[in-house]
Amino acid sequence: MNRLFGYILFLLVFAIGNHNVVAQVNSFRRPSSAVKAKTRNPKLQAVRDKFIGQQLALTSDESRKFWPVYRRYQQDLMAVTILKRQNNSSSTANGMDQINRELELDNQMVEIRKHYRDEFLKILPPEKVSTLYKSEVEFRNELIKQFSERSIRAGN
Repeated sequence: MNRLFGYILFLLVFAIGNHNVVAQVNSFRRPSSAVKAKTRNPKLQAVRDKFIGQQLALTSDESRKFWPVYRRYQQDLMAVTILKRQNNSSSTANGMDQINRELELDNQMVEIRKHYRDEFLKILPPEKVSTLYKSEVEFRNELIKQFSERSIRAGN
């Protein structure tokens, strides 16, 4: 009986805790302070921003409007990415719950991207928005390539 009560209590706490976090991300508000603590390396962010800025060739007006929106976009994506990592690292009693949560988080990522696509299109022409997404992928690929090369040189 105590064991059953323990499981029910755990599920209740888990469900309530996840509901609050999902509500925050869905409303596109800034992530909670727990998520803010896990922000990316500032040097890496600066290099990424410089790379993307060069690729987009922003005018001063575009730049003034674009960067605050882009930073919110990155924060919202990072918040969901952290939730995905937590979901994948925890072992839930029911694997189906974990799968469903993963799909729910994937949907949130898509909704965030759609929302910010519309925001970016208010600031930039479609060609530059397309270049933005291509530049993000290009930057990520280059970063992975450099880390792989460093790992090989280090003998790992």
